[in-house]
Amino acid sequence: MIKVKICGVTNLEDALVCYFEGADALGFVFYKKSPRYISPSAARKISLILPKKIKRVGVFADEPVSRVKKIASQCNLDMLQFHGQESPAYCRKFKGYKVIKAFRISRKEDLHGVSKYNTFAYLFDSFSNNQLGGTGKRFNWKMLAYLGKITPIMFLSGGLTSSNVARAVKLLKPGWVDVSSSLEDEPGKKNHKKIKEFMKEVSR
Repeated sequence: MIKVKICGVTNLEDALVCYFEGADALGFVFYKKSPRYISPSAARKISLILPKKIKRVGVFADEPVSRVKKIASQCNLDMLQFHGQESPAYCRKFKGYKVIKAFRISRKEDLHGVSKYNTFAYLFDSFSNNQLGGTGKRFNWKMLAYLGKITPIMFLSGGLTSSNVARAVKLLKPGWVDVSSSLEDEPGKKNHKKIKEFMKEVSR
């Protein structure tokens, strides 16, 4: 079964709706420049209430290792997603956590060096000059064919909606789909009807 990560969660109501609609993981964005930023203390409060069944993912970009580890412990994170220029050596510093390395794609050359990362999973998202993620824009999925067989788990992100996610799953067969902006009324505030529709399409 395809798994779903809903990212950019900033409040308990949205988190619980995501859980009850069947999401497998929630993403908390700790990158301060993001419009979906959540403070570690707020994320901790949500994390303590959520059932253990749903995975907590912390999203970071070029943060000091010590800060990432502190937040990961504080918020009971299961996975760490790195969306910046983190090196393979950096990604190896987090024993005990599943690490997701994100790659922002606009052309096939952006896939060079992906295999240097020995992480739990790769996440492929759309490139933007202005945002590290949550752009709501789709990249050309066919470019992923240049990678050949991917050993780590694939998270597919970037412009997924209820109208295209079923096609994306059929075409690429990712382990996970990762969605954020298409399920929002505004950055950080989810539309509960859209969450329900998206989850229904994923399970088709």
